Amino acid sequence: MTGALAAILQRDIRLALRQGGGAALGLVFFLLIVTMTPLAIGPDPALLARIGPAMLWLAAVLSILLGLDRLFQADVEDGSLQQMRLSSAPLELVVLAKATAHWLVTGLPLVIAAPVYGLLLALSPAAMLAVTITLLVGTPALVFIGATGAALTAGMRRGGLLLAILSLPLMTPVLIFGVSATMSALDGLTPFRTPLLVLAALSLFSLVVGCAASAAALRAND
Repeated sequence: MTGALAAILQRDIRLALRQGGGAALGLVFFLLIVTMTPLAIGPDPALLARIGPAMLWLAAVLSILLGLDRLFQADVEDGSLQQMRLSSAPLELVVLAKATAHWLVTGLPLVIAAPVYGLLLALSPAAMLAVTITLLVGTPALVFIGATGAALTAGMRRGGLLLAILSLPLMTPVLIFGVSATMSALDGLTPFRTPLLVLAALSLFSLVVGCAASAAALRAND
């Protein structure tokens, strides 16, 4: 079973890198949102530093959502998902492997790029460190929440808009606590640890519930 899951993980990473639309597309979209922010609100460094963490988090949410519509769609279309269902691995663990691969290809590059993009928003080193930590802890929750929406829309044509409508409301608590944890680290009025632990709990909860819900949705699509 472990070998099958590792094979799925490696396969999805290779496919994403071969297609060239995973990490690159998410990073470019992330960069576009960050660079458009100073153009929209002005180049005031104090204002950019104040809203910078929220903009980075919002850009990360939209960038991760960008490629989620293909998480299961291609496997449904070519019959690969049906073959995975016939393997010895439970479907929930298949979803776990595929969602983990998606996070490694799309979410992790955003975490690594966040400090660099933070320079465009005049963030201090402390702010960039806080944003990086919160994105590292919180982006898995975004992926596993989005995986449920991707599973529900896997058999639909042009299901990307429906995926966004289904997933964005559920991603809102992650966004709120991610920004809250970052601001807590900067203003010092509330402990940084408290919202960070809530963010970690959301990621763990989303992992368990998201895998089970995604597997149920994929079974219902048959």
